[in-house]
Amino acid sequence: MKKQVLLVLTDMWADWEAAYTLHGINMLDDYEVKTVAADGVPKTSMGGLRVEIDCTIESYTDFSNTVMVILPGGMNWKESRHDEIADFVKKAISHNIPIAAICGATMFLGKHGFLDNVKHTGDDLEFFTKEEGYNGQNNYIAAQIVSDGGFITANETAALEFAKDIWNTLKIYKEEEVDAWYTSFKNGMVQ
Repeated sequence: MKKQVLLVLTDMWADWEAAYTLHGINMLDDYEVKTVAADGVPKTSMGGLRVEIDCTIESYTDFSNTVMVILPGGMNWKESRHDEIADFVKKAISHNIPIAAICGATMFLGKHGFLDNVKHTGDDLEFFTKEEGYNGQNNYIAAQIVSDGGFITANETAALEFAKDIWNTLKIYKEEEVDAWYTSFKNGMVQ
């Protein structure tokens, strides 16, 4: 059975923030990306991509092959508390599954207390402190990406770093291959 990486979607999700990550995972025969949402309604990205949902968070109960949960950013994280998604993240954590979040999804984790005791980053500390329930100020680091305690958090400009950390966490490629890929995409082929 394939190892599953779950992509948790809301409407207006930021499709580019997870694009590199997903491509690298989908290149492998022994991994598959599953889309998960609070309901079974297709989700439309900020770029206008309409994505079918593989399963709802309520119906996804077998975490035995799950190796990562990814929460891309987007406009919808601020509009709702998404308590049902927070409960799903808690279930994943109880199975020792790493959680990766970028942009607005980091604030979602923050307002639900997931980042209170782990080093983390996001778009700006000021955004976090405006969220009711956030108490992780002492662990915030102004950085492109921070990995700590089973969480990978990234700011909105860190799609490359996000992919790199996720791939290294999953150990799906040799570290030297990931570094070469990262350098090429970060600096360009022609300099």
